[in-house]
Amino acid sequence: MHEPLGRPVPDGVSGVVSGGVSGGVSGGVSGGVSGGPAAEVAARAGRLVTELTAEPWGRVSPSIYETGRVVTFAPWLTGHDERIGYLLDTQRADGGWGGPGGYGLVPGLSATEALLAALRREEGRGDALAAAADRGLAAAFDGLHGPAALSPPDMPAMELIVSSLTALINRHLDELAGAPLPGLSRWTGSARLTPPPNLDAGAKLAALRAGLASGAEVPDKLLHALEVAGDAAAGATGAALSPIGSVGASPAATAAWLAGRGRAEPGHPARRHLESVVRRHGGPVPCGMPVTVFERGWVLSTLARAGVPLDVPEDVLWSLGAASDPLGTPAGTGLPPDADTTSVAFYALALLGLPYEPESLWAYRADGHFRTWRGAEHGNSLTVNAHVLDAFGQYAAMRPEAGERYARAATELAEWLRARQSPDGSWTDRWHASPFYATACCALALADFGGAESAPAVRRAVRWVLGAQRADGSWGRWEGTAEETAYALQILLLTGPATERDPAVEESVARGRNYLLNAIDVPGDPALWHDKDLYTPTAIVHASVLAALYASHNSEWNRQ
Repeated sequence: MHEPLGRPVPDGVSGVVSGGVSGGVSGGVSGGVSGGPAAEVAARAGRLVTELTAEPWGRVSPSIYETGRVVTFAPWLTGHDERIGYLLDTQRADGGWGGPGGYGLVPGLSATEALLAALRREEGRGDALAAAADRGLAAAFDGLHGPAALSPPDMPAMELIVSSLTALINRHLDELAGAPLPGLSRWTGSARLTPPPNLDAGAKLAALRAGLASGAEVPDKLLHALEVAGDAAAGATGAALSPIGSVGASPAATAAWLAGRGRAEPGHPARRHLESVVRRHGGPVPCGMPVTVFERGWVLSTLARAGVPLDVPEDVLWSLGAASDPLGTPAGTGLPPDADTTSVAFYALALLGLPYEPESLWAYRADGHFRTWRGAEHGNSLTVNAHVLDAFGQYAAMRPEAGERYARAATELAEWLRARQSPDGSWTDRWHASPFYATACCALALADFGGAESAPAVRRAVRWVLGAQRADGSWGRWEGTAEETAYALQILLLTGPATERDPAVEESVARGRNYLLNAIDVPGDPALWHDKDLYTPTAIVHASVLAALYASHNSEWNRQ
């Protein structure tokens, strides 16, 4: 639990927060803060940074999709009953699971298939499982074939996951036709699920399974979703375990890889990895674990950009230095290197006074912008390119004698981002459900490193934010959330208009800050980040809230 912001400020909190490992690097605005609300926020931020070493694998919310896959592939794993209970508890009244609209398709299919698998194994709680599976099947058929069929968002491996899950559910329906189960009698007919044409990956799945059967090496990007291969994933020789016992940093992929072994021996590294992940939420599992560098890079860069004074443990800094490896760094062990994590790590290090040349990012360059991963990629990410702009721009500013080509690339990236701004002033992206996150990433990067040509785009973003504030002072796509309110406040406070003493911005910031102060310790915000399912990187979101509060307390009009 986080401490309430209304508590007294501890003695000695002034300037840089104490508590870091000896030899760490201090950063933040010169002069620091001497007391008051900004110091309270800085103290909390200091504890958050210290906690990065206490939980080095990172803090990520549980996933309905991933939990459902572990129920199916590893019913022997500790916490199984708790995972079943989690699926039952998270089912909506309409029979579905997960986020609104198309965001419910993947978690709904996964949970429904998992409950059917549990029923067919004749596990306990038959009536409750059957009733939930019945409602889940109804929601699945309605979502795929009803008059208001769901339109899924652009999320990783979406077509492979939907095709795999519909095939598994259809297999259960085939079995029910010959051996009905109590409570599921209406599913003994010929109705079967069919993926929409744009999500029908039957041929790709067949090719993947054939490749696994032949011992072919699985591409790094597919390891994270190896579970889509079903039985073919079990013990696949082309899918090696990571040094910490995972397959693709995914509990689902790891469980699928273990599935052919039955109850794996207690000392098996994959079983030990899964048991460690399970303990974090008492049964349910997240989509990705570990996310070490991802969490550390986002937390530190978010806080430092807002001017929060920091004392960073030395081992945290060393982990970010992996960005300078020839291909950059992955978000965590078992994942492939990516431009997003790499660029944020470079930017964080530079803000903390350790500018590494971002040479490794050139491996991701493609036609005036940057891909998330090396090689071919379906679609482009605006936030990835905004983060590359941050990394290049900050390095060029700190090392002008060596940063000329980075400055040129920053100019190109700024133009690329400006061209993709929506007419209303916002941006959207494939790695987050909320336009407030994408707009914060793009607007802040353009304000800092996009040159004078980017000023009109930044002003349009500010106007969009001002017009999108809710009556209670919050911002949000579906409802007001602390996370999205933090992004909106960062846009208003860290792009320049705050120093102009704009009354509209000042009023909006005051309302937003009041909302955050009331909401910061109240759980319940929806998951908004894209993986195979929506998830929340809790430390990153908390850092965003603290950064917004610090900037709002430390803004020009509050200091005068």
